[in-house]
Amino acid sequence: MGFRLFLGVTPSITNWSSAGDEFSLQFETNPLTEFVELPDHCLNLKYANILTGVIRGACEMVQMEVTSWFVQDQLKGDNVTELRIKFIKRLEDAIPAGED
Repeated sequence: MGFRLFLGVTPSITNWSSAGDEFSLQFETNPLTEFVELPDHCLNLKYANILTGVIRGACEMVQMEVTSWFVQDQLKGDNVTELRIKFIKRLEDAIPAGED
């Protein structure tokens, strides 16, 4: 829902791993890169990498540690933008030292 609400796109959830702890989000269009062209000397730049941080941060808010990375990027000539997300572990609630 967050992608549709904030970016106006709905990604497809695909490529589940056999262990069920990893999947891909595929975007037919990426509004963050709609009006962007990377110059030749910046081809290694991951322009929309903020999305990986948003996913990791949102999952941490619900006590899950995940890692995420780009597999395909339309700015680099791929047909779709694909993010891969892998579940690492469930986080335990931690109370700061000295607080009960």
